[in-house]
Amino acid sequence: MDADGLRAPPTTAVEQVEKWNFPRRNIWRTSAAFLGFAVMGMNDAAIGALIPYLETYYNLNYAIVSLVFLSPLVGYTASAMLNNMVHLRFGQRGVALICPTCHIIAYAVASIHPPFPVLVVIFMLAGFGNGLEDAAWNAWVGNMARTNEVLGFLHAFYGLGATVAPIIATSMITQGGFPWYYFYYLMLAVAALELLASSTAFWSATGAEYRAAHPRTPGAEGGRMKEALFRRPAARVTWICSLFLFVYVGAEVALGGWITTFMLRVRHGSALASGIAATGFWAGMTLGRVVLGFVTPRIGEWRAVLIYLPLCIGLQLLFWLVPQFYVSAVAIGLQGFFLGPLFPAAVVATTKLLPRHLHVGSVGFAAAFGGGGAAMFPFAVGAIAQARGVQVLQPIVLAMLCVLWVLWFSLPRMGTKRE
Repeated sequence: MDADGLRAPPTTAVEQVEKWNFPRRNIWRTSAAFLGFAVMGMNDAAIGALIPYLETYYNLNYAIVSLVFLSPLVGYTASAMLNNMVHLRFGQRGVALICPTCHIIAYAVASIHPPFPVLVVIFMLAGFGNGLEDAAWNAWVGNMARTNEVLGFLHAFYGLGATVAPIIATSMITQGGFPWYYFYYLMLAVAALELLASSTAFWSATGAEYRAAHPRTPGAEGGRMKEALFRRPAARVTWICSLFLFVYVGAEVALGGWITTFMLRVRHGSALASGIAATGFWAGMTLGRVVLGFVTPRIGEWRAVLIYLPLCIGLQLLFWLVPQFYVSAVAIGLQGFFLGPLFPAAVVATTKLLPRHLHVGSVGFAAAFGGGGAAMFPFAVGAIAQARGVQVLQPIVLAMLCVLWVLWFSLPRMGTKRE
């Protein structure tokens, strides 16, 4: 009893961890997050499938057309800096409104097939929406119970969107005879559905609710982002995970973005078969995130990544050294399977190593920083391919996978995270 005669709470009381279905509203919020990731996947994967047709329509070379990969970097950078502020001021409601709106504007402009420089600029806005959404939902799901499994499904929906987009875009163009920009009519409709679902599910998730649920550590000084980025040990974890995701997402999107062109011009496949090969890569990634999402927590994130990465390196060597279309198609599909769970594993590792009040800032920054890799590395492949040919894809991706190995070993093994 306390001084007023009331029963004091037990000292062993702990906060109940949210689940995907608890509280009940999380069912709808998780579903909305899944839809948002599917739209992101469609956005990222469609560009690679459309590259050959953008080249022809605008009469561009590899280096210039690759600017559609690079321009979202501006948006991702802005989202990395503004993510924590958006949460503190507007809560998840702000994310749920801003991100789909960015998609709607970008796809509406793309659907009217503007001059190429306008297309490059408007994809910056799509990049901002993707970066903010990527950061927000990764951080939110990363704090749930059974986080590996739920994150696996979240990223599987990204893979699902990335799986269907190339085959839809390729089929519309090669089988339906539609111009490339008709695909963005479809994206516009999907983004409108995303806005409806997200705004409805997260309407009550205000900035005040977020601030109450994520109080600062007692005695902490300065802004949360400053603590996450510039104060050890948190800064070390944030920057290593950010670099890991930067290289990882860059390798993922470089493969997914250029595989259609590679299979078409180096492995001499048909337009439809080459598009299906890209679909196989994203389908493998989707399946890997679901299946290995249940395996990873049983062997631990650290060991799991040290198993998956060498398998990816071996499959990349097979893809490079055996110049057969069907061997390459199978190798790239399997590589997607083992690449898939690396992003969720890095997010889980970050949440385990850092205190709760830094999760949105650190995970959000790392996820958005990773989105920068999705812009920079595919552009770099295109720029180098202009001089050396698109076959530079394999050695570049192989080198990136080796860098991931080094970065994962650099991640500190901290004890129990501090709350």
